[in-house]
Amino acid sequence: MNIDDVRARAFAMPLCNPAFPRPPYRFYNREYIVIKYRTDPDALREVVPAPLEIDEPIVNYEFIRMPDSTGFGDYTETGQVIPVRFNGEAGGYVHSMYLNDEAPIAGGREIWGFPKKLATPSIAHESDVIVGKLHYGSSLCALGTMGYKHVILEHEPMLTALRQPNFMLKVIPHVDCSPRICELVRYYLEDVELKGAWSGPAALDLYPHALADVARLPVREVLGATHYIADLTLGLGEVVHDYLGQERPG
Repeated sequence: MNIDDVRARAFAMPLCNPAFPRPPYRFYNREYIVIKYRTDPDALREVVPAPLEIDEPIVNYEFIRMPDSTGFGDYTETGQVIPVRFNGEAGGYVHSMYLNDEAPIAGGREIWGFPKKLATPSIAHESDVIVGKLHYGSSLCALGTMGYKHVILEHEPMLTALRQPNFMLKVIPHVDCSPRICELVRYYLEDVELKGAWSGPAALDLYPHALADVARLPVREVLGATHYIADLTLGLGEVVHDYLGQERPG
C-alpha cells in the first residue's frame, strides 16, 4: 500500500477494516424516553464548557431505543443532555452517553466527538409503565420510570425542539497525550419524521458510580417527561469553536 493509497483509505480505524461504515446514518423507529429534571446549579456549571451558556439548572435524562439503525444495527443508549445557548441560539449540550454497541461508540466518538462509553442501558415496557435502566457492569447507575402514553402531544412543538442544534466537546489526544484536537462541535438531526409523542408522570433515580458518574448532576426535582418515536438522520457536524486556537481551512 503506497502513501496515496493510505490517504485515500484513511477514513477510520483500523485502516483495512474500519469499526464503522461511512455516514450518513438513518434511524428507524427510534424511541426516546426523556425525563426533564432540575439539578444543582454549581454542579451543572462545573461540567458545561464555555462558550456555552446555561439559563437554568435543567438536565434532560434520555433513554433511547434504536432497533433499526443503518450501519449500527440494534442497540440502546442513555445519557444526559443539558439545555444551553450558543451565541444566543438554544440547543442541547451532550454531556454523557452510555450504550451497548461498539460501532456507534467508535463512530460517534471519532467523527462527532460524542461522549460515549460502553455500558448496559435498557428500556422495557412493563404493562402501564416504561422502565429505563443503566447498568455499568453489575451496578445500577440510573433508574427511570414513566407512565405509558398518558397524554398525546402536538407534533409541531416536538419537531421544533428536535430541530434545535446539539453541541459536544470533541477531544482527540496527540501521541504524547497532549490535545491534538479540542473543539466544540455542532450538529443537527435531519429529515425527522415524528410518528408519535406522549407525556406522562415520571420518576428518576441516579446512583453514584466511579466510571458512570450520571449522579454528578443530582436530581433535585423531576419536571416532566416525554416519550416519542421518530425516524431521523444524524447530520454531520461542524466545528464552532476551536479551544486550541488553530486556524482552519476555509
